[in-house]
Amino acid sequence: MTKKTYIGIAVGIIALGTAITLAQPNNQNETGQTASPQTTENSYDFGKISMAEGIVQTSFTLRNDGTEPLTIQKMYTSCMCTVATLRTNTSADPGGEFGPFGMPGHGFIPSIDAVLRPQEEATIDVEFDPAAHGPAGIGRIERTIRIETDKEPVEFFIAATVIP
Repeated sequence: MTKKTYIGIAVGIIALGTAITLAQPNNQNETGQTASPQTTENSYDFGKISMAEGIVQTSFTLRNDGTEPLTIQKMYTSCMCTVATLRTNTSADPGGEFGPFGMPGHGFIPSIDAVLRPQEEATIDVEFDPAAHGPAGIGRIERTIRIETDKEPVEFFIAATVIP
């Protein structure tokens, strides 16, 4: 290859890298303000749980640490054995409760459209039924709760070791 070919390839790579960098989306609107969904904890391990003892529960907190409102659009889980309910006590949705929501494909997942203004919080209550899969459900499980927002998705995770 000639020197001109190497220079042409280098210029092409630099141009492509610059185009990719500039095309990356950011989480800012025209005023430079952002909405930022934050969690203090995003996972919980129940440890060993018995099918015979039934449903176990935990809760997570979602907070808007940004300067713009955050809209929670949808919420769903990765398996039919897990359901999640969104509770708000915000200026836009005082005492609001949305759900329970389960796995897509096991029913319609409606839009929530709950608004968290800056510094407001919502609680996500999660229930896992260790008996939902019957005897085949014994052993280690990991499930995901996904929340779609108008900014970026948020995921919470639960785990357990299911025993008879």
